[in-house]
Amino acid sequence: MMKKTLLILIVAFSMVMALGGCGGTETGDEVITITATDNGWDSQMLHNEIARIIVTEGYDNYDFQLSTGSSTMNWQAMLVGDVDVDIESWTDNVVTYQDDLASGAIVELGVLVEDSAQGFYVPKYVIEGDEARGIEAVAPDLKTVKDLKDYAEFFPDDEDPSKGRIYGSIPGWMADEILYKKYELYGLDEFYNYARLGSEATLWASLNAAYNLGEPWVGYCYEPTWVSGKLDIVLLEDEPYEPGLFEEGKTGFPKQKLKIVASSALAEKAPDLIEFFESYNTGSELVSKALAYLDETGATHEEAAVWFLTEFDYVLDEWLPEERAAKVREAIQ
Repeated sequence: MMKKTLLILIVAFSMVMALGGCGGTETGDEVITITATDNGWDSQMLHNEIARIIVTEGYDNYDFQLSTGSSTMNWQAMLVGDVDVDIESWTDNVVTYQDDLASGAIVELGVLVEDSAQGFYVPKYVIEGDEARGIEAVAPDLKTVKDLKDYAEFFPDDEDPSKGRIYGSIPGWMADEILYKKYELYGLDEFYNYARLGSEATLWASLNAAYNLGEPWVGYCYEPTWVSGKLDIVLLEDEPYEPGLFEEGKTGFPKQKLKIVASSALAEKAPDLIEFFESYNTGSELVSKALAYLDETGATHEEAAVWFLTEFDYVLDEWLPEERAAKVREAIQ
């Protein structure tokens, strides 16, 4: 009896697998799964949802999935071909980038944003005050990251009154490794505790809360984000960027192009998607508007992606052939 039951289960399982292998498309062709990195920040998650809509609605026989993890982990996965594409790739933060590119493990497909910034920021009222809000400048001579040593008392750590608090990047992000080296190298560890919050949303919430109260705040931010678009914040100056020294935390972050980078295997796996990724360009202004919509409405990233493709409908004609653009428009109506 047990053998008969086992045989029935094996047959049933085989039938399920066979049906799954048919793919779920009208043509019966095999479904190809495209896997993109999800490193945990809003702008990349928005781009992923935009790409998901384009790939699954504008093309046939594709599934679009995400690899959720740290940027370091996902980069390694892309190098070995377990992940296909990294949309909004901060390549200047990747120490091995040029070597990985030269080895042929990865390829550059396109540029999303021409000029972005990141580093330690403070609200502008910390330096200049805000007469309309009745806020006085507490650090009028604060210009550089190194100057922070003189102002720790104005950025108090509520859990440790003996030191100030400086907010680092997200654990697992490559930027955080560099910022922590800088924190130690510049001697800021003598005056500040380095706080790592668990997510981008929590980090932005801390900045937004301080800003609404008119309180001093110093920590990591990057552009474009909804906070950089809505709040008047200032990037603290740092030493001029030099590639070798930057990796040790000795210089500021470079202004950089945010790119679309893919595993070298993607062109063979999905040749018809290459043209889309090469054409996919948004720019800081459009992304900031979409992220502001995300924050103001409480929409999901998928809903914000649909809003983006509807609000800026013309981008479909820039990214896609006419017939594919029409299929996407029909799908999001």
